[in-house]
Amino acid sequence: MHRGSVPPSRRDVIAALAGLPALSAFLEACGPRGAKVPRYDGGIVGGSAALGHRLFAGDLHLRPVARTERTGTAILGSGISGLSAAWTLARAGYSGFQIYEAEPEIGGNARSGRNAVSKYPWAAHYVPVPAGENRALEALLEEAGAIAERGNDGRPVWDEAALIREPEERLYFHGQWVEGLYPRLGATREDLSQFAGFERAMRAFSAARDGKGRRAFALPRRLSSPDAEFAALDRLSMAEWLARNGYASRRLLWFVEYGCRDDFGSSLAETSAWAGIHYFAARLEGTSLEDDPAPFLTWPEGNGRLVTVLARSAAGRIRTGALVFDVTPSRSGVVLKLFDPARDEVVQVEAAHAVCALPHFAARYAVAPLRERLRERGREHAAVFDYAPWLVANVTLRERPEPHGFPMAWDNVLYASKSLGYVVATHQAGSDHGPTVLTWYHAFAGEATLPARQKLLSASWEDLAATVVADLSLAHRDIAGKIERVDLYRWGHAMARPSPGTLFNPDRRQAAEPIGRLRFAHADLSGLPLFEEANDAGVRAAESILSEERLPFSRLATP
Repeated sequence: MHRGSVPPSRRDVIAALAGLPALSAFLEACGPRGAKVPRYDGGIVGGSAALGHRLFAGDLHLRPVARTERTGTAILGSGISGLSAAWTLARAGYSGFQIYEAEPEIGGNARSGRNAVSKYPWAAHYVPVPAGENRALEALLEEAGAIAERGNDGRPVWDEAALIREPEERLYFHGQWVEGLYPRLGATREDLSQFAGFERAMRAFSAARDGKGRRAFALPRRLSSPDAEFAALDRLSMAEWLARNGYASRRLLWFVEYGCRDDFGSSLAETSAWAGIHYFAARLEGTSLEDDPAPFLTWPEGNGRLVTVLARSAAGRIRTGALVFDVTPSRSGVVLKLFDPARDEVVQVEAAHAVCALPHFAARYAVAPLRERLRERGREHAAVFDYAPWLVANVTLRERPEPHGFPMAWDNVLYASKSLGYVVATHQAGSDHGPTVLTWYHAFAGEATLPARQKLLSASWEDLAATVVADLSLAHRDIAGKIERVDLYRWGHAMARPSPGTLFNPDRRQAAEPIGRLRFAHADLSGLPLFEEANDAGVRAAESILSEERLPFSRLATP
């Protein structure tokens, strides 16, 4: 701080954190000037940035090895990709694997928590019903109890308890809650015409096929057509594509950008047009322009339910508090080194195979050949993977706020806010009154990534919690006095954004290629930070190992 400069006020700090347009709503909700702000408990939970930064510092390479261990297959990371690899190996009867996770909790950005009121998610909180063939995901969802039975044609009949119950979503718009996410209230004829035209365009993209019959936009992404006609969309931003096609309605632009912020943590200008179109087109079922989007499956703890199911297959073979910082692959095996902070020692692990299920920002420092590639290519190589920072809060309420319009839904979005709104953890339980937990999300989209990350990680719990309450107070003026706790999770590298020009970039393809007996499995490598991508990547990596070992197994990966 320069001599004589005035430190920012708390109002300035909160506004800078979330870009809130109406902090006065929060201040008024706290009572007259000079009154005490309502008190509530809480804290910052989750991953240790300090431990993760040891990976980047490089000092661990100077530490001596305390002991050596051996395993058949080492799985690095316990997110959905790593757990899916373990699940696939275990289903084939292969138990010679070990998962190494730096954090004390497993699950990656699908992890969850719980308190006396409810379980709740800490990030990913739903999975769409597979729109097309996806044997692996169907098998997992069946284990999770989401499939009630199968019809005569073998297709799943989804369990009503897992399908999101009504009301599914609502929008706080012009001072009241309205049904749905598109702001129809007061929309002009031109607004509605553009929205209808956009829907027709997305259905046409959903039905599009190439000369080999492949969908233009499929899930997982590797099943999508690579034809130049469609790949060319990656060179445009979603903002550019909308403008070129005459879409200028502010309501439509908000609606499309909300989808990009929700799935990718990016603005229209930061999102590849291919990815933006994929968001709307890939999950439409069938090929008819009249088909509806695939419904969503969810649980109180969000995708934490699926973490629990996957982790059962790895019981006793998950080692937390193990920071893998050096991985050297070869044709005969993989040698890795990990730091155990509890014992303050470095352990060497020798494995016949390894699956690197770390996000690429960590893998490029941990894997020796990737470190060398990063030194040679520098920022040019790293720029393909830009990670969105997120702030997630779980707000425990002793009672519900007043609805002011359409009743509380599962997904509740604020039109005038830069946040993504909140989901209600108790919604699936049919509990519409009394205590609940609201899971609130904010993606730092539309601003430079590094300053946004620094702003997030340097802020205090008090200021972050006040930011959350200020945002919620835009729609719920009475909420501050109903809060018991505000618990926070700071995701510095929540997900890799599908930025324009990165999805079909050769560096992304190269990052996914095996090196010796080291396979890579993470949603980052597809460019789309989706559950389907993470699950598919882990399944395919494991099946590659099973094939190389010539072990019998029933293939789950969709060809």
